[in-house]
Amino acid sequence: MIAATVGAILLATITLYAVLAGADFGGGLWDLLAGADQRGRAPRQLIDESITPVWEANHVWLVFALVIFWTGFPHAFAAVMIALSLPLWLAVLGIVLRGAGFAFRKEVRHLSLERALGATFAFSSVLTPFFMGTVVGAIAAGQIPANASRASLSAWSGAMPLLTGFLFVTACGYLAAVYLVGEAARRGDRGLEGYFTRRAQAAGIVTGGLSLAALAELHSADAAVFDHLTGRALALVIIAGLAGLAVLALLAASRMRGVRILAALSVAAVIWGWGVAQYPVLLPGTPVTLSNAGAPHASLVAIVWLFVIALVLVGPSFALLFTLHGRQILGASDVAAMPGISPARGAPPAAGQTGPPRPGSGSQAIALALIAAGAVARALARRRNR
Repeated sequence: MIAATVGAILLATITLYAVLAGADFGGGLWDLLAGADQRGRAPRQLIDESITPVWEANHVWLVFALVIFWTGFPHAFAAVMIALSLPLWLAVLGIVLRGAGFAFRKEVRHLSLERALGATFAFSSVLTPFFMGTVVGAIAAGQIPANASRASLSAWSGAMPLLTGFLFVTACGYLAAVYLVGEAARRGDRGLEGYFTRRAQAAGIVTGGLSLAALAELHSADAAVFDHLTGRALALVIIAGLAGLAVLALLAASRMRGVRILAALSVAAVIWGWGVAQYPVLLPGTPVTLSNAGAPHASLVAIVWLFVIALVLVGPSFALLFTLHGRQILGASDVAAMPGISPARGAPPAAGQTGPPRPGSGSQAIALALIAAGAVARALARRRNR
C-alpha cells in the first residue's frame, strides 16, 4: 500500500511538471514558428512576458520526480537511467541550452547574437520534450530490461518511443497555445487571441491524432498495457478525449472560461491513464513492480511525509507566484531586449525594472540533479551485479 502511495506521488509530480513546464516548452515551439523579426514580434513578446516569471520555478517538479524515483524505486530507476541514458542526457542538454538561450538573449546587444540565442532557446524547447517522450514511450512499450547494464539505442528508437516523442512536443505546444490565448484575452488583445486560438486548435487536432496513433502502436508493442488502457483506465482515456474536444469547442466559440483547466485536465488524464494501465508494474515486460522494486518501508514513509511537507511549504509559494503573475504584477517590466520588440538599444531600464533572470541557475540545478542521478544509477547497477 505504501509503495502504491509513493507511485501515485511520483505520477502526481510528473503531472505537475507536464502541465506547468510543458507549457513553457510549448512557448519555445511557438517562438520557433513565429516567423521573422517583425512578423513574430508581438507573439514573441507575449511568450516572453508569460514565461519569464515562472520558467525556472517549474523545474522544481522535475528534480522532485527524480528524487522520488531514485529514492523510492532504486532498481527500476537504475534500469531506466542506464538503458535510456542517451535520450535522458540529450533532454538535460536541451534544458541547459534552453535556459542559457532564454536568459542570455536578454543580455546581449548584437542582433545576430540575439537571433542565435533565440534560436537556441526555441530549438531546445522542442528537443527536450521530444527526448523525454521517447523515454516514456520506451517504458510503456516494455523496452527496458530489468537488469540493464548498458545504454540501448533500439530501446528508444522504435515506432512507439518516437511517436510518443512527437506527441510530447505537440502536447506542449497545445498547452502553451491555450494558456497564451487566455493571456491575450486577459490583456484585451484580440489579434493575438485569434493568433493563438488557431494554433491551439491545430495543435489540439495534431495531438489527438498522434494520441490515437500511439494507442494503435501500443497495441502491437505491449498488449498488456494496451488492454489495461482500454479496460480499467478507459474512463481516464475518455476524460482526456472529452476535455480535448471541449477545449476545441470553447475556442471555436471564443469562450475562454475554463479552457486552461480543461486543457490541463486532458493532458493530466493521459498521464494518469498511462499510470493506471501499468499498475502495479513499473517496467512493462519485466517482473519489476511497485512492491518488489521499492525501497525499505521506512524510506517510503519518509517520501510520503516529504511530499506532505513540500505541499505545505512549496504549494503556497507557487500559488502566490502564479497569482502575482496572473495579475501582471510580475514580468512585464522584467522583459529585456529582444529582436524586434525591445526598447532602443542602450536605453535605460524602465522604472522599477529589476533586470532579466540571471542565466543558468535553474538549468544548473537540473544538470547537477541528473549527474547525481546517473551516478546513483551506475552505483546501483554495480551493486546489483556483484
